[in-house]
Amino acid sequence: MGRVTAPNQALPVPPADLPGTLGALRAAGHRYQTVKQELRHNLLARMRSGEDRFPGIVGYDDSVLPEVERALLAGHDMVLLGERGQGKTRLIRALVTLLDEWTPVLPGSVLNEHPLHPLTPAARALVAEAGDDLPIGWLHRAMRYGEKLATPDTSVGDLIGDVDPIRIAQGRTLGDPETIHFGLVPRTNRGIFAVNELPDLAERIQVALLNVLEERDIQVRGYQLRLPLDLFLVASANPEDYTNRGRIITPLKDRFGAEVRTHYPVDLELELALIRQEADLVAEVPEHVLEVLARFARAVRESPSVDPRSGVSARFAIAAAETVAAAALRRAGLLAGPAGSPAAGSAPAAGDATVRPESPVARVGDAVSVTSTLRGKVEFESGEEGREIEVLAHLLRAATAETFRARLAGLDLSGFTALVAEGAMIETGELVSSAELLRQVGTVPGLAKALDRLGLGDAPTPEQAAAGVEFVLEGLHLTRRLGKDVTDSGRTVYGGRS
Repeated sequence: MGRVTAPNQALPVPPADLPGTLGALRAAGHRYQTVKQELRHNLLARMRSGEDRFPGIVGYDDSVLPEVERALLAGHDMVLLGERGQGKTRLIRALVTLLDEWTPVLPGSVLNEHPLHPLTPAARALVAEAGDDLPIGWLHRAMRYGEKLATPDTSVGDLIGDVDPIRIAQGRTLGDPETIHFGLVPRTNRGIFAVNELPDLAERIQVALLNVLEERDIQVRGYQLRLPLDLFLVASANPEDYTNRGRIITPLKDRFGAEVRTHYPVDLELELALIRQEADLVAEVPEHVLEVLARFARAVRESPSVDPRSGVSARFAIAAAETVAAAALRRAGLLAGPAGSPAAGSAPAAGDATVRPESPVARVGDAVSVTSTLRGKVEFESGEEGREIEVLAHLLRAATAETFRARLAGLDLSGFTALVAEGAMIETGELVSSAELLRQVGTVPGLAKALDRLGLGDAPTPEQAAAGVEFVLEGLHLTRRLGKDVTDSGRTVYGGRS
């Protein structure tokens, strides 16, 4: 469950010292290896060196990755079973990093044929004719990965290939490999091929895939072509589809040597680590706000109101963090605009020539927006129709209260309750600046300790301090020690008893 380099990124240029001919390749001592031998060799090398075997994959060190490594070492094709958003595709793509960075190929071969192991009659004739003077090319590992999202309309031609009528018209016979326009699977020869959501592949297409992998031949338009492809096959599937619908044909199930179950992050720290790694934040989001969102995602995942068969993707918490950061950036932009000021509602200190602009720092109140923007990422049980936002809002409040207790338990916060005991009101909200919020609070006993507990440091900025203050006020409200009211304009007022 982590970020990996996309297989189709811009490729580096092959190093100049790589052999340029078949003779130079042999002289360099190069040995042909199958893809599975290559994966095994490189995985063992990383194990011995202590290098990270799957960089960027979070939360699977003690569960999924050992099973994946055993499958790789055994040379088994594998299927990953798990609900949506568990990082199955990310893990599959990470396997590419275990291939050699560069591998020799015959230039122009659509099958990525190895100069020492040509497959087609034309390639074998070319090698025999040119001998050691045969020029060779080099293929980067990023180009040795093929991927197909299985859909009901996927055809045999898409995956395997089809007869090219133009080549037939040129006089070639049906038994000639040159008459075939190869599909995705043969074009990934000497690489890793992934089929996402395999149960959605029509059964007749699964049969064609099985024939390539097991029988090592291609059947197109009624004739067979012997083609010993060198592939590592990995597929993903939802456990519900795989076990209950019976959409994967039995022979293909048997072809996979390993079945690996994925899962969501098992604890809060892993959930937080995943958010930190994956979220592209446009503003600062303090740790306590990230923790609220991580607890929120876990609460949604465990809620009886949510359909457990579809799961709640790890992307839910990531998108929530990005949304909260965007809300903070919006506030900073609006307060700096002509309709507001960086310290709306307050005057600059005496002697100040300018007013410090508001920096974008997220507050816990910004998280309210995610209940409406992210409800489409959650599949609810049928009895919860019309209550989706209400359910999410309740779970968000519970996550905030849990974070409040975890972070500030045992801390004397009587200074905040005393502040409003005499009828004072503290107004905050989406468009209340940090300076205005801090002006209302003033000097509160226990504030410094609370900010320290929240990880905001010894000298927090006004925006960070305001984020801490709002979190304390919301936590006191949720634990029934402060009252709270939301005005028609969307501002939140804390004061009195809950």
